[in-house]
Amino acid sequence: MFAHQLLLPEGIRRENNKMCEEVEIPPNDPMPVGFEEKPVYISELDEVGLVFKGMKRLNRIQSIVFETAYNSNENLLICAPTGAGKTNIAMLTVLHEIRQHLQPGGVIKKDEFKIVYVAPMKALAAEMTNYFSKRLEPLGITVKELTGDMQLTKGEILRTQMLVTTPEKWDVVTRKSVGDVSLSQIVRLLILDEVHLLHEDRGPVLESLVARTIRQVESTQSMIRILGLSATLPNYLDVATFLHVNPYIGLFFFDGRFRPVPLGQTFVGIKTTNKVNGLVDSHALVLQVMVFVHARNATVRTAMALIEMAKNHGEICFFQPDQGSDYGQCEKQVRGLNGMLEAETLQPIASEMFPEGFGIHHAGMLRSDRSLMQSLFSKGYLKVLVCTATLAWGVNLPAHAVIIKGTQIYDAKRGAFVDLGILDVMQIFGRAGRPQFDKFGEGTIITTHDKLSHYLTLLTQQNPIESQYLSSLADNLNAEIALGTVTNVEEAVKWLSYTYLYVRMRANPLAYGINHKACQMDPNLELFRTELVVESGRRLDKAHMIRFEERTGYFASTDLGRTASHFYIRYNTIEVSSTQQELHEGEAHMEVCLQVREEELEELDQMQVNFCELLAAGGVENSYGKVNILLQTYISRGDVDSFSLISDLSYVAQNAARIMRALFEIALRKRWPAMTYRLLTLCKVIDKRLWGFAHPLRQFPNLSHIVLNRLEEKKLTVDKLKEMRKDEIGHMLHHVNIGLTVKQCVHQIPSILMEASIQPITRTVLRVRLMVTPDFRWNDQVHGSVGEPWWLWVEDPINDHIYHSEYFLLQKKQVEPQHVVFTIPIFEPLPSQYYIRVVSDRWLGAEAVCIINFQNLVLPERHPPHTELLDLQPLPVIALRNPEYESLYKFTHFNPIQTQIFHTLYHTDTNVLLGAPTGSGKTIAAEMAIVNYLLGFLQVVYIAPLKALVRERMEDWKIRIQEKLGKKVVELTGDVTPDVRAIAQADLIVTTPEKWDGVSRSWQNRSYVQKVAILIIDEIHLLGEDRGPVLEVIVSRTNFISSHTSKSVRVVGLSTALANARDLADWLGIKQVGLFNFRPSVRPVPLEVHIHGFPGQHYCPRMASMNKPTFQAIRSHSPAKPVLIFVSSRRQTRLTALDLIAYLATEDNPKQWLHQDEREVYIIATVRDSNLKLTLAFGIGLHHAGLHERDRKTVEELFVNCKIQVLVATSTLAWGVNFPAHLVVVKGTEYYDGKSRRYVDYPITDVLQMMGRAGRPQFDEQGKAVILVHDIKKDFYKKFLYEPFPVESSLLSVLSDHLNAEIAAGTISSKQDAMDYITWTYFFRRLVMNPSYYSLADTSHESINKYLSNLVEQSLRDLEISHCIEIKEDERTVEPLTYGRIASYYYLKHQSVGMFKERLRAELSCSGLSFMWLSQDAEEYAELPVRHNEDQLNSQLAQQLPLQVNPHSFDSAHTKTHLLLQAHFSRAQLPCSDYSTDTKTVLDNAIRICQAMLDVAANEGWLVTAISICNLVQMVVQGRWLHDSSLLTLPHIEQQHLHLFSHLPMLEVRMSVKGWWEENQEQMERPVHIVSKNLREDRNWLDIHADQEYVLQVCLHRMTVGQQKVSVPGAPAPLTSSAVSAEALWTRLASAHSLSVCMGAVTALIQL
Repeated sequence: MFAHQLLLPEGIRRENNKMCEEVEIPPNDPMPVGFEEKPVYISELDEVGLVFKGMKRLNRIQSIVFETAYNSNENLLICAPTGAGKTNIAMLTVLHEIRQHLQPGGVIKKDEFKIVYVAPMKALAAEMTNYFSKRLEPLGITVKELTGDMQLTKGEILRTQMLVTTPEKWDVVTRKSVGDVSLSQIVRLLILDEVHLLHEDRGPVLESLVARTIRQVESTQSMIRILGLSATLPNYLDVATFLHVNPYIGLFFFDGRFRPVPLGQTFVGIKTTNKVNGLVDSHALVLQVMVFVHARNATVRTAMALIEMAKNHGEICFFQPDQGSDYGQCEKQVRGLNGMLEAETLQPIASEMFPEGFGIHHAGMLRSDRSLMQSLFSKGYLKVLVCTATLAWGVNLPAHAVIIKGTQIYDAKRGAFVDLGILDVMQIFGRAGRPQFDKFGEGTIITTHDKLSHYLTLLTQQNPIESQYLSSLADNLNAEIALGTVTNVEEAVKWLSYTYLYVRMRANPLAYGINHKACQMDPNLELFRTELVVESGRRLDKAHMIRFEERTGYFASTDLGRTASHFYIRYNTIEVSSTQQELHEGEAHMEVCLQVREEELEELDQMQVNFCELLAAGGVENSYGKVNILLQTYISRGDVDSFSLISDLSYVAQNAARIMRALFEIALRKRWPAMTYRLLTLCKVIDKRLWGFAHPLRQFPNLSHIVLNRLEEKKLTVDKLKEMRKDEIGHMLHHVNIGLTVKQCVHQIPSILMEASIQPITRTVLRVRLMVTPDFRWNDQVHGSVGEPWWLWVEDPINDHIYHSEYFLLQKKQVEPQHVVFTIPIFEPLPSQYYIRVVSDRWLGAEAVCIINFQNLVLPERHPPHTELLDLQPLPVIALRNPEYESLYKFTHFNPIQTQIFHTLYHTDTNVLLGAPTGSGKTIAAEMAIVNYLLGFLQVVYIAPLKALVRERMEDWKIRIQEKLGKKVVELTGDVTPDVRAIAQADLIVTTPEKWDGVSRSWQNRSYVQKVAILIIDEIHLLGEDRGPVLEVIVSRTNFISSHTSKSVRVVGLSTALANARDLADWLGIKQVGLFNFRPSVRPVPLEVHIHGFPGQHYCPRMASMNKPTFQAIRSHSPAKPVLIFVSSRRQTRLTALDLIAYLATEDNPKQWLHQDEREVYIIATVRDSNLKLTLAFGIGLHHAGLHERDRKTVEELFVNCKIQVLVATSTLAWGVNFPAHLVVVKGTEYYDGKSRRYVDYPITDVLQMMGRAGRPQFDEQGKAVILVHDIKKDFYKKFLYEPFPVESSLLSVLSDHLNAEIAAGTISSKQDAMDYITWTYFFRRLVMNPSYYSLADTSHESINKYLSNLVEQSLRDLEISHCIEIKEDERTVEPLTYGRIASYYYLKHQSVGMFKERLRAELSCSGLSFMWLSQDAEEYAELPVRHNEDQLNSQLAQQLPLQVNPHSFDSAHTKTHLLLQAHFSRAQLPCSDYSTDTKTVLDNAIRICQAMLDVAANEGWLVTAISICNLVQMVVQGRWLHDSSLLTLPHIEQQHLHLFSHLPMLEVRMSVKGWWEENQEQMERPVHIVSKNLREDRNWLDIHADQEYVLQVCLHRMTVGQQKVSVPGAPAPLTSSAVSAEALWTRLASAHSLSVCMGAVTALIQL
């Protein structure tokens, strides 16, 4: 104990004899009421006060605290005795929080806040959930329990406003770094019940929670209020400091005098062994008593012993109940008890006790029996209730007196008996005293004599509570490092200052081993904290849980450490499982050793015989063996009798699943296939409590044991059952009706079919494309509504190694096959095979294996070496020998690469391929090639892959080439299409691949295409990407044209460093002279690359975990120079920027990245986007396609001029605009692909392009790039970011369309021509060099011939099916059809035109709407992205639009297209900026598609159809519905203005046709009927002669006269009456459909 004397309160009685020592502390007098104390009446509260229904006023303590709790945001610490009403104080703070989110009109914004109530025990959590649910129900607030027993889905958590949880559970939740609006980010109130737990074993968890919360408040600047509730404790000021409570406002301390019922306490220290003797004397009263014991079987023993003693003393009459009116009824209920107590039946025991006034209560009884006992006690029929401690926590049942019999309690965690915790004692004593009946309560604790002073000290609050944090410092430090909140020693030392440990170390240093001298030298204990952190860091580093660099003080988390943190595994456990051998020894290492007791051996033996399927290593005498037996018993669902074994079993069961999952993750990370598979199976075995060899159908609860046993007896496997009919199954099982149920269950077991294809990328890297097809029936009750999780890994059986692993979800809505693409290494000599294993994460028996065979694999040729960079003298600009050219450049000398290639590009006309890293000056190389041609008045075409790049070139060359050299530069893109004359007169055409492909398809008719003398293709390495085929076709066609016109065209290709440049050069017709392929390392500014891997299966949490490392990368690599951060989406730009601001907020200068004067801040005020306005104020810009043009320009200017230091941009910026920076961070290398509806990797070229933006030639000695990737892809990026990537062709997938274009152009007229055409392509070069990539068996002449023949045959068949070509009878000649020409002319896919041919009809309605459905189904729209959760946005948008769509297709690209078109016609508000960009994409294609449809209709001669399509085109162009008033197409006129036009003049339109008719000898005038319906009736038509001339006369007659003046709000100027009439005239004409129809008809007939 302690050296100082114990000071006991006044008025105590102390008695000491041979048997025992007894200390009695009398009850306190209540605290007198102060002058200023006023009770708070419920009726005075506002509308949220209705939660206190049934109460008239708050009690004393609640009234004193009311003002601070209900009307302020202060942190609070309430120290008050148990039973003083602290829960209602918590309720006041909850109501205060709800009021913050109350809208006018009484609506609560429930998605803005979360309240977390942390209760120390599950029983208390359940009680609190119940209490708050009932109270808050009138306000519509949802309260849910989140504990080890009660798991919640993500959706449930989002829909819940208040969570009641345990410290450990909340610690686990906050340990995992999660997305933006995730749980921990929107917590606004944290209530910690029983804070005095700080000095118990579980105290460290509370310290971690509070420290993490307060650091979050400081870093995110968000308000999280903390309310601490505790029993009375001596050093409450320390606890207040720890909770950041203002002691003058938020600290309330109430001692025992504030108890609702004063408590007298008696302490009995027994000196002899028999404890029960001294029990009954003082309490043999008429009042009720609760006796607390610590084992279930002890309840009966104690009750019987007490009855026996009472009878012996002749005092039993004091205990017997009064026989009230319902006594007989109660007696009958007791006789009906049926619960089991261990092996005995409860009923006779209870019947025997009840008449004597005794009862028992424990968790082993049925809930109904427990409730009966509680009810009998509260009615007064039971005078003594013998119970276990769970009653004190779970049920609010007060008694006059409570007695704690013995203080030794079994702790399963330690496997031994320990002292009863102070928390339990106080909770039990809190049950003494019934407010409505008693003046005081009595609490008695009977313990052994040696423990008497311990409990006296604790209960009279003599000792300050100390911190237990040191014991788990290593674990908590690891958790913070894994979370990313602590990254170095300095941060860890600061983090420790937020703990209770720090508060107590300063107050009581000696208790923590700090001597007086050290305190004086270092009053803030910084050195001591540093020592603690470094020591813990070393231990964690030794266990491989973190990497700790002592020199720099930096911590980095490892997979092992993250696994330990997420699964709550302790550091000493991880130390044990560091090698595979030890893992093989079984999971018992993970468990804390449980003691084996003598009395358990017999039962453990029985359990081993009855329930253990596997040999238990160690046997029953060994603690490992005991754990093993208990775990197997749990899986086998065996029964256990002994109380201690029940506790041990439940402890083992609670921990086994978590530990097994952790072991599985560790084995997967260590890449051990057999171990991984075994552990995943064990995880499922424990989750399902079902052995792996059991029949998989045992996982369905709706099948009876009899059926399942028969299935196992007959050895009916799942595969056999799938093949059998339901009646066959019924007969086999002797139960006809069960056949259908079994058949349904068999088809619901998740199973998948896999098909793998492999493509060698280099000799060491293989790309695997895996097609996964679900092969089971989805049932929401069985599989849930989201998806089935699976693990996939590729294993090498010979080397016992996993080369790739990933987790994926088979989603409910994905009925079609799912494609998984990944890369794996291969080694020479080639192994015979690898296995792809896919195993369900939840279902036993649900797995599939696919074999990758390498026997026929042909590896690609080795790549030739790179061009060496020669050590040449830099060439001066004057080498151009032309002052005009020299004036184009501001610099004086070319860089080394430009110097080396200068002669070839400038002085010769050979084809050139230049491969060099991004940022090495390739654009200037292009200009070297261009200028000579421009002077020779020859046409130059420059092709850039993106419109943004074209625009950038245009802005630059308009000034430098057009203005300085006087040459005409023309842009030719989808957005800008100049007229033919402008193109023909241009000297330099800057265009995109698709546009030039479309233009050059008709090269025979376009002279300017034939005049082209040089073709420059930028980023030619994009051949391997989706748009590569277009580049391939352009070059092939250029070569073809030059061979036909006998006029050579120079081709210059610019690209990044390539692996297979020789192939590309051969294809471009380059001999040894024109090929320059420099290494990736040859950059004007050297680049230092750092690659970091991040774990996590889910994209958003993984992105969030990258924010802190991004911030640190900026701090360490580029604290004052420009930084570019690339992310995958607009949402990520915002989230990343906001997180960076949160980290800046904790710095001394939060605006360190803003380099603007105060005077220039007005620029930020002009920005429209609210997020951008916020981030710019901190020197962080956002850049993406959703920004307004002006905002984007502002950001670009600020960044280029270094006014802001950081720019967070989407990946397109890497291509679009040349903004170099000192540091580039690529945050994540995946993006969401709307078509495949999953996250896919960026092409490697995109990552290289982003990295290429690092390093500014004029400012930096060195550039820095930090690549943050998913950890499983780290090896791949390590390989290809340093060595070049080979370029393969992707022509195969779109070959049909390109063949069709050439057939339509007349280039190909037979199958042989098609074969010859293919030999011109880059695809043909690569087919020979890397045959396996294109599924070609070998490279013999015969094989290649056969392969190409099949290819051509298949492509031409596809075109024939789409009605694009006709294959003649000789099976060789091909002829283009009109539809093929239409597809080629409008640049459409052949499938789209084929669909129009089949689905367009003459009788379709003329509204244009039916064609909307048709146009949306065009193949071009299949690529439109449907992003994450956009199906929900589509559903909401559909409700605002007039035409209904299929409600099951909201995730379809075609449905989204339809909705966007409708929204465009309705001018509807779009849900987000992404949709505006998507609408632009849809409209870009819409006109082409409609024009193609129009040509198809015209070709068939369908007039009505053609006119209807014209209507649709008008709708698209005007953005209006056909039935809208034509006036709405005028500028500034909206729906609300239309009534102003109601008084305009009405016109009568009469038409007639004058001319010659057969039956008349002279010219006649015949009227034309104006009709809008029944156009096809003969009487509505006029016959005319083809060889005669006719005059159409239109007569307009004014019917009414309008008002003199009409003013239109919003119009630019008032309109005069005559002007209105003119407008009206033309609008009426435009809206007379019949007029346009008949005029159209007449015109058509006249043309005949």
